[in-house]
Amino acid sequence: MNARLHLDDPTLLEGLATRVDAARRLLREIADDFAPAAFACSLGAEDMVLTDLIVRDQLAIDIFSLDTGRLPLETYDLIAEVKKHYGLALRLYYPRHDLVETWTRENGINAFYESVDLRKGCCFVRKVEPLQRALAGHKAWITGLRASQAATREGLPTRSFDASNGGLEKFNPLADWSEREVWAYLKQHAVPYNALHDKFYPSIGCAPCTRPITPGEDVRAGRWWWENPESKECGLHSKRA
Repeated sequence: MNARLHLDDPTLLEGLATRVDAARRLLREIADDFAPAAFACSLGAEDMVLTDLIVRDQLAIDIFSLDTGRLPLETYDLIAEVKKHYGLALRLYYPRHDLVETWTRENGINAFYESVDLRKGCCFVRKVEPLQRALAGHKAWITGLRASQAATREGLPTRSFDASNGGLEKFNPLADWSEREVWAYLKQHAVPYNALHDKFYPSIGCAPCTRPITPGEDVRAGRWWWENPESKECGLHSKRA
C-alpha cells in the first residue's frame, strides 16, 4: 500500500468519484442484463475494490475465488477477513486432485521454474481448469484487471467476448483505473486487503511464484520473475478473450 497516499488531494478524489460511479453503473448493468454473472475474485487490491462495490450495492453477482493449494498464508487470512467484514463466504474452487497428482508425478513439485511451458501447465491445472468449472452456466464474468498493470494488458478493453471459456461476455470495470485510485478507494472505505501488499507485493499469486518488488520495478515484476514480461500470464486471461 502507498503509505504516502493522502485523501486530501481534490484532483485524485474527483477523478476517483467519477471512476466509482462508472464502475457501479457497469456492475448494475451486468447484474441486470447478464444474469447469471460471476466475479472471479483473485483477492488482490483491485478485486477487493470490486468485492466492496458488489456487496455494498447488494448486486446479484456470484463471487468466487480459486484456491490453487499453494496460496500464501496472508491470502487465506484475507479470505477469513472477507467473511468477517462482509459476512461473505467466498465460493472456493479447487484443482482436481487427479490432475495435480499427474502433473507433479510427471514433472516434479516445483517444475514450473524450469520452463514457460511447464509453468503454464501448472497454471492450467491449478487455475484455468477450475476457472472453467466456476464459469460454467454463467453469461458473463468480471475481473479486476487494469490496463496499466503489465505489458500483456496494454489496451485492455472494459468489455470483450471471451471465446476461450465457453463463450461469454467478459468485463473489466477497473480497466482504466490507476493504482493510486485503487488504493484511494481501499483507504477511503476501509476495505480489507492482503497484508502482503504492505510488504512490497503489489501483485500476489501462488507463494512459489510471487516475490516482493523493489522501487521502480513494474507492479507485475514479482510474478514469475524468471520469465520475460511478454509471457507472464497464467492462462486465465487469454489473448482471445
